[in-house]
Amino acid sequence: MHALATLQVPTGAVAIHWFEQSTYALKDDQGITVQIDPYYPHNRPPENFIHTKPPLDEATLPTDYVLLTHDHGDHTWPESLARIWQSFPHAKFIGPAESIRRILAETKIDPHHTITIGAGDTVELGPIKVHAVYAKPPNGDPEAGIKPPDVTHLGYVVEMSGHKLYFTGDPLHTFADRDDLIAPVAALKPEIGFLTNHPNEGEFPFFAGSAKMAQRIGLKQAVPAHYQCFVKRNYDPKEWAAEFPTGGPRPLIIPYNSSIIYTG
Repeated sequence: MHALATLQVPTGAVAIHWFEQSTYALKDDQGITVQIDPYYPHNRPPENFIHTKPPLDEATLPTDYVLLTHDHGDHTWPESLARIWQSFPHAKFIGPAESIRRILAETKIDPHHTITIGAGDTVELGPIKVHAVYAKPPNGDPEAGIKPPDVTHLGYVVEMSGHKLYFTGDPLHTFADRDDLIAPVAALKPEIGFLTNHPNEGEFPFFAGSAKMAQRIGLKQAVPAHYQCFVKRNYDPKEWAAEFPTGGPRPLIIPYNSSIIYTG
């Protein structure tokens, strides 16, 4: 079994495992496990993937819930979702309409084990609460020349073990400058954020924009996401961390395919 499966999480703590890209597993102090954007393709040609072996055998990590941020392949990957369902048929899958439509069309996941969620919605998953917020607004950012996204893009604030954790999904490049995007997240008062960014691709916030985003939301800690997977889309997390000013949110780099115990 995966190490997270047997880990005893202390009371009031959350175990957080980062696999690669924007794929995480969370485990609370009651043993409930949530995966976020599980992406473990088996076909990993070395010209495309940094690591030629997937970071998880899905059958080794008992999973209760799966959160999907949007219907792009590295965030909604039917191959991995089907293997999770095959091993853990009690699991429930939560995501925007396009993600749910895809997994129902391309897997045998029971429709009764899916939940469609939209920005502004809150779902209760046992003792866990999940709040959905926009990562990219439906109309894009016309003033910045950013077109509407092709699918619904969500982020999530997850409440578990007395903590609030924010997962951005793939945020708008100008997220930090948009009060309409910042305010709903800040109002939920997350403590730690897992932030997709890139140093030079204009789809996501640049490093400085990521740091500004963390500051405006009021995060105590920030973790870089969306790297260590694709050869052509990697970055140095230390360069990202260098953008955070002293006294602001503290950058935290989780090593590739490893866990931390978060206590606040």
